Amino acid sequence: MLNIGQRKTFQDPLFRFAGSDPQTLHPNPVGSRNTTMNGIKPSADTDSTASRESGEKDNGEIDAADPPAAMVKEETDLDGNAQGQPPQGQADVDGDGDGDGDGDDELAEKYKDKGNELFKQNHFIHAEEEYSRAIDASTPTNPNLHIYYSNRSFTQLRLENYGSAIIDAEKAIDLKANFTKAYYRRGCAYMCLQKWKDALKDFQAVTKMGGGLDADAAARLKECQKQVREQKFAEAISIDRTKPASETVDPMSIEVDASYKGPHYRSGSIDKEFFHQLTEYIKTPGNVLHRRYAYMMVLDIIRLLRTVPTLVRVDLQPQEEFTICGDVHGQYYDMLNIFKINGPPSETNPYLFNGDFVDRGSFSVEVILALFAGKLLYPNHFHLARGNHEAQSMNRMYGFHGEVIKKYDEKLYDLCTEAFNLLPLAHVINNKILVVHGGLFSKDGVKLSDIASIDRNREPPDEGLMVELLWSDPQKLDGRAPSKRGVGVAFGPDVTERFLKENNLDLLVRSHEMKEEGYEEECNGKLVTVFSAPNYCDQMGNKGAFMRIKGNNLKPRYTQFDAVEHPPVRAMEYATPFLNMLGGGGAGGGGGMMNMLRKGG
Repeated sequence: MLNIGQRKTFQDPLFRFAGSDPQTLHPNPVGSRNTTMNGIKPSADTDSTASRESGEKDNGEIDAADPPAAMVKEETDLDGNAQGQPPQGQADVDGDGDGDGDGDDELAEKYKDKGNELFKQNHFIHAEEEYSRAIDASTPTNPNLHIYYSNRSFTQLRLENYGSAIIDAEKAIDLKANFTKAYYRRGCAYMCLQKWKDALKDFQAVTKMGGGLDADAAARLKECQKQVREQKFAEAISIDRTKPASETVDPMSIEVDASYKGPHYRSGSIDKEFFHQLTEYIKTPGNVLHRRYAYMMVLDIIRLLRTVPTLVRVDLQPQEEFTICGDVHGQYYDMLNIFKINGPPSETNPYLFNGDFVDRGSFSVEVILALFAGKLLYPNHFHLARGNHEAQSMNRMYGFHGEVIKKYDEKLYDLCTEAFNLLPLAHVINNKILVVHGGLFSKDGVKLSDIASIDRNREPPDEGLMVELLWSDPQKLDGRAPSKRGVGVAFGPDVTERFLKENNLDLLVRSHEMKEEGYEEECNGKLVTVFSAPNYCDQMGNKGAFMRIKGNNLKPRYTQFDAVEHPPVRAMEYATPFLNMLGGGGAGGGGGMMNMLRKGG
């Protein structure tokens, strides 16, 4: 466990609220004013987003500096006058702003001040905890209560808990209807969820209340207007059916120049020599597999994945070993290090890569071509599962799309998207271990047969089993809670135990979250998170890990490893510039990358 000085956060915008039935979300028994939707307090670990706050400044309210790329070096306003402050020169006995000396509000102010100091030091997880304490300690008439909710909303933005950021901002607005910063923070959260129309309303409110003088809010308003127009245009020209990319490309029409010195791919006849040549050739900066061969490989993987079920069953012999890897996120050289440590894939050394192959890291093209080659070479011993980043909404923001366009073209990206839609969602090993990318569901009673029957050949929907498999996270408390990510669900140990029992399983293995040690066991060892991207995004300092099991006992064994050097191309190099507006450190704005995540995303 990291100490306070080591904690970091990471940026991973989430795009939709999972439409979970609120009645399936059971309240947190702790129950206090430090609760959110349906009285549920989500758990306090995850990611980050930033924004410059506009308009008024209040007592103890944090005000981040512009531009967003400078968000590492925050300026804060902790001493401005707020409604309820005693006149200058008048003693405030308990420090709560109203001079009544009731004690609770004095304690609340101390918690808030501590939260502000932690926030300024980028210790967002601990800042959130202090703001929560301030809220719990407050009397209902505390004139600064809206500030505590607003500050916690800003912290939730930094932790990338967009659903919780919206709820806290709304509470601040309920307490003070003209509080522009709450509208601003809610608007930023809506932007990160790509809920453009909702964000548009909030930034319209901010600019109106501020007299149109806030340039930052105006820029966000303009971006929202642009996105709404583009949405309407896309809807207007959309048609029900279009030909898939695999039916519109002809690789053989692409000539291979005599100057090309890389490996040559032969459709249907891949061998170990090609796999070795490919992984070594593209390891050298500037070397890319020829476009003809890249097309051919992805077309072949599409044909192969069409034959693979949504839920894949893997049967291990008693002495057979099996390796499970978590998120790789475009960190090609760290993935090669796994093969160096653990041995290359083969029929006697099978692998499962559990989603999030691409985005963030700037060698996603190399990763996906190597993984596709491994699957083509060993279709029954090299397994690939879909993660939440194998989706267009993520790829267009977090770098895979930009990287493919830079190294190849739009057609290859379209082919990869088609392949991603065909990736299986779950694997069951010896009928006892379920492996999924994210987690479990917003309702009980889900059977393996329900997972197997999911129509996976599409972009992830807004709700339902598919999106929850890809996005959900475990929590420490029993029951369920709205996901602080804003999509999927948080599920407790009791949910895990019921699901395993109902499906006659012993273990749930998932990825999706960065872990400091590369893996983490929860629920008395019945749930394991495996994360295989060390020093995530060149920022986090975490270890990577992979997990091995043997057919005769299925007991997990973990291997941890550190990051290796890679060519001097920064993480998020190909991400959309839109992330810069939110402080995400996309192409051209590395400052926001200092606020990266605890969740893999």
